[in-house]
Amino acid sequence: MASIFTKIIKREIPAYIVAEDEQNIAFLDIRPLQKGHTLVVPKVEVDHLFDLAEEDHRALWSFARKIGRAIQQTMPGERVASVVLGMEVPHAHIHLIPIYRESDIRFDQKPLEFSSVQMEEIAAEIRAAVEE
Repeated sequence: MASIFTKIIKREIPAYIVAEDEQNIAFLDIRPLQKGHTLVVPKVEVDHLFDLAEEDHRALWSFARKIGRAIQQTMPGERVASVVLGMEVPHAHIHLIPIYRESDIRFDQKPLEFSSVQMEEIAAEIRAAVEE
């Protein structure tokens, strides 16, 4: 069965897409820990990050760097944390989260809530910075 991320990639379910290339896609997390919390996902459905082919692994991190820089330019925070957990969805992915302190990335905290209009505005801000 396809993961929820594969369904987003295939446009079977909606997402707030920030950027995309031939191999990867980035979209806002719908349960964000911080404003601008973005998921970077390879289009190939692989459960474990380190099971990606080496070329795909490099492409994913290169793409994540581009997205992370755009988040850093547009969202509040001193740093952009890169977190790989992979427990919640069986599809390799990287969380990019703008933070001020390490405690900003506690996954056991209640997620922030934004309206769909706010989510689209956040995605558009990051998207514009990616395209620069």
